[in-house]
Amino acid sequence: MDLQKDRHPNSKLPWIQTTLSEELLRLSPDQLTEGIFRVPGDSDEVNVLKARYDQWRPPTEGTDPHILASLLKLWYRELYEPLIPHQFYERCVDSYADAVAAVTVVADLPQLNRMVLSYLVLFLQKFASPDVAAVTKMDANNLAMVMAPNCLRCTSTDPQVLFNNARREVGFMRLLIQHLDTGVVEGIA
Repeated sequence: MDLQKDRHPNSKLPWIQTTLSEELLRLSPDQLTEGIFRVPGDSDEVNVLKARYDQWRPPTEGTDPHILASLLKLWYRELYEPLIPHQFYERCVDSYADAVAAVTVVADLPQLNRMVLSYLVLFLQKFASPDVAAVTKMDANNLAMVMAPNCLRCTSTDPQVLFNNARREVGFMRLLIQHLDTGVVEGIA
């Protein structure tokens, strides 16, 4: 947020997050593609688009949706600290089957993390809507599966822990997509 304060002083959320999300939400039904977020965009084109964003230049008209989606996932994945800080990780994976507990974890996050996560979940809720999911084949479960690794980072190196927690991370994200009240970020950019 410090990097954007001169260019976007009134923005409450990261510019790249809102700009990429809005570009994807603007897509017409015929521009949506099956497997968006699951099918990766061309890595060279993703890097070109990333360089544009690093220079505060939004994408050009007609950018491949897979490129936009890949860059959005990359942005979450490359955050210095994960969107859900390490100290909340165990609570997240422990609440993978309890919607109330999962929502409570979000309420306890630092304000900026809570706002950014809520905006992401609002975005995913829109993509999980039946009319969009019918085209993309990306329902709440599929969206949770591709986004959880970008928001939660297990610090264990034990393969069994990583395997078991991956399922729980997806469950936690799915509960947020299905149950988190995102009204607090509706219309915020």
